[in-house]
Amino acid sequence: MLVREVMSSPAITVRRTDPVRRAIRLLYQHDISSAPVLDAQNRLVGIVSELDLLCGEFEPDPRAHARPVQPLTGPPPRLVEDVMTPDPVTATETTDITAVVNLMVGKRFKSLPVMRGDCVVGVVSRRDLLTMLVRTDEDLRVEVEAVLREVYPFGPSWHVDVTDGVAVLSGAPHEYADQIADVLARTVPGIVRVRHLRNSGSL
Repeated sequence: MLVREVMSSPAITVRRTDPVRRAIRLLYQHDISSAPVLDAQNRLVGIVSELDLLCGEFEPDPRAHARPVQPLTGPPPRLVEDVMTPDPVTATETTDITAVVNLMVGKRFKSLPVMRGDCVVGVVSRRDLLTMLVRTDEDLRVEVEAVLREVYPFGPSWHVDVTDGVAVLSGAPHEYADQIADVLARTVPGIVRVRHLRNSGSL
């Protein structure tokens, strides 16, 4: 599966010179955890997350402490560029989703900007990936069948079963066509594995 098949587009972005409070409202309104940061020329210069925007926004409450606490002396961050993470890791539309998952697991990223050349064309997030995995097996089965029918309207044909995102294609063996069917089934967002069941009953 490729990033372009699951990403959210267009991307919700902020400017590096936007006030922090405007960025907070934007993330809250769109129910997103981070946003790419652009400069005046629409070039990607950073990414800002919920945690970044929380920095310096709250003072200690003396009611929660037995001893007096020192109030924060400096002003809170004013602009997005004061709290953003510069030079973010990005993906392209043709990046394999497995590479994105590895980055999210290994680096604990919640989302990655998706680039087409120098332009931000989308964002791929954990939420986007989970959205693919909550699709019902019946919806996936119908879509796999539709994809196979589009490429092979007059045969060969397969019976499709989907259980927990695993597609099982059964029918008479057609070595080359089976390989194409395998690739096509894997392009359906939410399909996590593809298996072939021959008429003989062997897997």
